[in-house]
Amino acid sequence: MRKATLKRETAETKIELSLNLDQQEPVCIDTGVGFFDHMLTLFARHSRISLEVKVDGDLEVDSHHTVEDVGIVLGQCIVEALGDKKGINRYGTSFVPMDESLGMASLDLSGRSFLVFDAAFDNPKLGAFDTELTEEFFQALAFNTKMNLHLKILHGKNTHHKIEALFKATGRALREAITENPEIQGINSTKGIL
Repeated sequence: MRKATLKRETAETKIELSLNLDQQEPVCIDTGVGFFDHMLTLFARHSRISLEVKVDGDLEVDSHHTVEDVGIVLGQCIVEALGDKKGINRYGTSFVPMDESLGMASLDLSGRSFLVFDAAFDNPKLGAFDTELTEEFFQALAFNTKMNLHLKILHGKNTHHKIEALFKATGRALREAITENPEIQGINSTKGIL
């Protein structure tokens, strides 16, 4: 099975993360940041992966290091679990409506890191979560998964809804990209490597 477990400890965070790309349970998230836990749970459910995350972070400072470092470790685990990427679709795109908001995610597990982030949030904070950290998380995720990731809010007003649409859309796009396709022989690239 395509799975990975990583532990990462710095002066700012201690993270234990496990995932399995081929099963949907368990999903157990405890970062100490309630809104972020909610978003990671949505991401796991919509990507249909098992995801366990335990973080001890310097929340007395703020949630920046916790959020960014989870993106780093999650990306590294996805890379490890995918292995040589033989037979996967590689690309994924999803549009997700969340009430008045509409979010889009499109990604390529290309082995090249890039993030395009086109979203603005009127509310600077949701609980203990600084909304500007949404981009920081996806930057860390994209660069450590070594993928092109394009995120856009096409319209919306409510900050919670907009961020939720992005996490769900990214999860659904990732599910499409990591799905093993029996019609694909070898690596889905003319280069022969991803």
